[in-house]
Amino acid sequence: MQGRVDMSEIREFIVPAEQSGRRLDVFLARQMPDWSRSQIQRLIRSGLVTVGSRAAGKGGEQVHAQDRIRVQAERKELRATPEALPLAIVYEDDDLLVVDKPAGMVVHVGAGVKSGTLVNALLHHIGKLSSVGGELRPGIVHRLDKMTSGLVLVAKNDAAHRQLSEQFKARAVHKTYTVLVHGRAANESGEIRKPVGRDPVRRTRMKVGGLRAREALTRYRVIRRLAHFTLLEAEPQTGRTHQIRVHFSSLGHPIVGDTLYGAPAKRRVAGREVATLMRTFLHAKSLEFHHPRTGKLLKLEAPLPRELGDFLNALA
Repeated sequence: MQGRVDMSEIREFIVPAEQSGRRLDVFLARQMPDWSRSQIQRLIRSGLVTVGSRAAGKGGEQVHAQDRIRVQAERKELRATPEALPLAIVYEDDDLLVVDKPAGMVVHVGAGVKSGTLVNALLHHIGKLSSVGGELRPGIVHRLDKMTSGLVLVAKNDAAHRQLSEQFKARAVHKTYTVLVHGRAANESGEIRKPVGRDPVRRTRMKVGGLRAREALTRYRVIRRLAHFTLLEAEPQTGRTHQIRVHFSSLGHPIVGDTLYGAPAKRRVAGREVATLMRTFLHAKSLEFHHPRTGKLLKLEAPLPRELGDFLNALA
């Protein structure tokens, strides 16, 4: 089920050199004089404006020369609607909940994804979430990639959302991931400190030192070594898009199943090639943060999904 959309059109713009450095909402307001700036800001908040291959984050971000900006200009905005989907709730109270998201589920409605998301399931379970993230991302404080499983923190009201967002900005939220990579990691523990930005050639990817690269730091330790793989525990200290995936790929150790970042699509078993894992071996196993109302430290965990445990047992 999805909200109805009327008077929908797609508009695309290439930023000329003389407009470089302008705010995104100001640039679009000049290109779309039939739309008010507040209407454009709502489109941005609802995920209906993309810069290159990524959804625009906020109206105040700067545009750059040759940026390709795509606007899904809908007079009646698409809204996420409730769907009766399975939901694994790890923790819930009046202000928030933490969900164990399965691999294969997209977090929120957006371009090309109108149903089957975590947000659709949350709206069915709760009825109302915080409005800070906009119509398409109600309650969503942070995200996981589609093929990554594990803990996602969701805000029920605006006050909780803002306080939790501040914790993320201050790097006060502690996240731990279980990761299986190809090859044997050289050290028992370490850190990867490499800036991450958009890949200028393949826009669906990020890369070390890409466009508008930002500081990124991932710490890790070895949990178990197998013949051609290493099981790790990774702790991202920053929250860049695809950070863990990019960082381990840059070391020559792509995450199992992550063909976008160099993992092989097949592996050799008993002298023959078989398909590899059909998802990335990346699981958000634990989450620590302070409750937005009481200040109490919450420590939550999600067990390793069965398909990942079975894959490990098959390797062993």
